[in-house]
Amino acid sequence: MIQQINGINKGSNGINSNTYVNNSSENNAAFSKILADKQDQVKISKHARQRLSARNLDLQNSDLSHIGQAMNELDEKGSKDSLLLYKDMGLIANVQNRTIITAMNVNEINTVTNIDSTKFVK
Repeated sequence: MIQQINGINKGSNGINSNTYVNNSSENNAAFSKILADKQDQVKISKHARQRLSARNLDLQNSDLSHIGQAMNELDEKGSKDSLLLYKDMGLIANVQNRTIITAMNVNEINTVTNIDSTKFVK
């Protein structure tokens, strides 16, 4: 026996038996797009945010897009930790996590250690 209560169909076992339309190809495409967008996002660590702020360096969404493209190239070549030279700043990034871990003014760059690559981002 099925009872209709406030627009919800309940079977005799008390479990909702609503019918949902399953457009799996549309759902898969939407999920794939969201996943790709998330994977392409560049994260900025708390430390890097503090360093950017203290040095009056600013990154806009368009800047993060350029940096993300550079990280894609570095990832394809197997880089792990990289120095990205972008505009007037040097950014140390963990390529695999897509995270900027520290930031400095170009004039502050003397010796950089524990990186396996450097990329000039245009």
